[in-house]
Formats: sequence, structure tokens, C-alpha cells
Amino acid sequence: MPHSASDLSPAIEVRGLKKTYAKSRKAEAKIALHGIDLTVPRGSIFGLLGPNGAGKSTLINILAGLVIKTEGSAAICGYDIETQTRQARASIGIVPQEIAMDVFFTPLQALDIQAGFYGVPKAERRSEEILQALGLWDKRDAYVRQLSGGMKRRLLIGKALVHNPPVLILDEPTAGVDIELRRQLWKYVRELHAQGTTIILTTHYLEEAESLCDQIAIIHNGRITANEPKDSLLARLDQKTLVVSAETPLTAAPDALADLNPVLRNNGALAITYHTNQMTIPHLLDRVKAAGIIVADLRTEEPDLEDVFMALTYDQDK
Repeated sequence: MPHSASDLSPAIEVRGLKKTYAKSRKAEAKIALHGIDLTVPRGSIFGLLGPNGAGKSTLINILAGLVIKTEGSAAICGYDIETQTRQARASIGIVPQEIAMDVFFTPLQALDIQAGFYGVPKAERRSEEILQALGLWDKRDAYVRQLSGGMKRRLLIGKALVHNPPVLILDEPTAGVDIELRRQLWKYVRELHAQGTTIILTTHYLEEAESLCDQIAIIHNGRITANEPKDSLLARLDQKTLVVSAETPLTAAPDALADLNPVLRNNGALAITYHTNQMTIPHLLDRVKAAGIIVADLRTEEPDLEDVFMALTYDQDK
């Protein structure tokens, strides 16, 4: 793995990156990336989120060398993907969404072959260590075609790690994976992160990004619409929900609160969403009591990442 002054560089640095797919007989020309700027700090677990067709895969494929950029620059650990291609490729491991591998090799053979592609000397290969960590050592001599879908996905992660890259991109790694395997994968990802690996995660499971990532960028229609620490992103929505449980469960929301647009929940509790810069809880409680509700219990709910995601992507292209 290359080491130099680039150790001080961001894990990923993208400037003015554009990609336009040329017109074909079947489709018009399409701008996939509109000159995006993006910096991924070293040592972070960085979430890259966006709806389907937002440009995530195009960006990842440019970094992987699978798609040629139209304009702009991109560097991995300080290595330019065009002028320092070999060093840039050696600095990154990518776990793709699609499970595609040669089914006639065993997991042990697959990792050794992959390590050979990266020029890792036999004495420095970590195939056993990686298979042990991923719970695949007992399957080391089975053919890949005999592995379950979850095992194949773990093997994909192993193949991305054979050259000990400082940056690992996980593209929808838990899509279609059962809960237990998902927990195992995230345990291993946290271990890699603790060892200093920068993790870049794309996922449609927003609760995963919320629990794992310390910084999140949202890409929509080929543009970065947000890029900031997770807590800062969640704080963007200046709204909370006050949930009021009455002594006697309500069967309808009181007309006196109609202007607050309360929502009656199945358990008879009343949920009132409010903007924190416009209203306070004491004011809301005064209104609730004035409406004749005897409060038995109350709590507040904070917005989650899904709320922020929807706010930043919904209807922007209409």
C-alpha cells in the first residue's frame, strides 16, 4: 500500500467533477454529475446517500476507474485518478452492489488471485486472516457457487481488502441481507474503522447511516445538496413532535387545536409537530390543557435522517 505525504491528504477529494453520458440511439445525452465538489476526511465513516439515479454509482465508478469523467478532478489519498492511476487504485477497495465473481474458485483461491492482481507478495497476503474475520474460514475450500448469497457478499468485502487499502467503499452492502448477517457486517466494518480505514457507505437503509456515519453527504440529480456532520444535518430540521397521552385515550383531535394540525395516533395519543423557532413546549401544553385534555404522559420526538433526506430530495426535480 502506498505511503507518502499523501497520508495527510483527504481520503477522497473531488473538484468540479462532471459526467455526461453521450447520446445514443436509445437515449438522449444525460448529465449524471453537475460539477460536484466533495471531500471525505481521513478516518471517517462517511455516508453518501441519494435516491436511485442521483449519481452515486457514477461517482463511485469514476473513482474505481470504471467510468471516465467528463471534466474536473478526483484524488484518492492525494493520488490523482488520471495521472497517478496505479497509486490511486491501490489506495481504494470497492465492494459493489452486484454479486459477480468466478464461481469455479474457492474463497481462498479467489482472495489469492485478487491479491495477485494488486501485486501483493505471497508472504504478505492476508487471505486466512480476512476469511477468519468474515466468518468464511470453514468455507475456504468450498466452491464459490456453493456459498449462500450472504457468504458471497462477505467474500466481496474480503476481495476488496486483500491489498489493505486505506479507503473502503461499500456500495449498498446489506441489500437483501438478513438481519444477523447485517449485524456481523457492521461489527467488522467498525473494527476496520477502528484500525484506521476510512469507510464510505452508500445505503438505502437510512437507519444504518444514522447509526454508523459521522458525516453524511446527500446527492440528488447529480448535485451535492448537503455535506456535513450527521448531528448538524439532523439539526437542519427545526421541528420536533410533542406526543401527548391523555388520561382517557382520545378518539378525535379537539377542534380547538385544529390550527396545529394534530395527528391522532392508534393508541389514542395526540402528536403535534411544531417548529422550535416558532413555538415552545409550555405554550403547546397551555393550548392542550385549554382544549380540555388532562395530560397523563408526554414526550418529544426528534427528526431522524429519513426526515432530512426527504426534505432535501423530495420534489426538487419537479
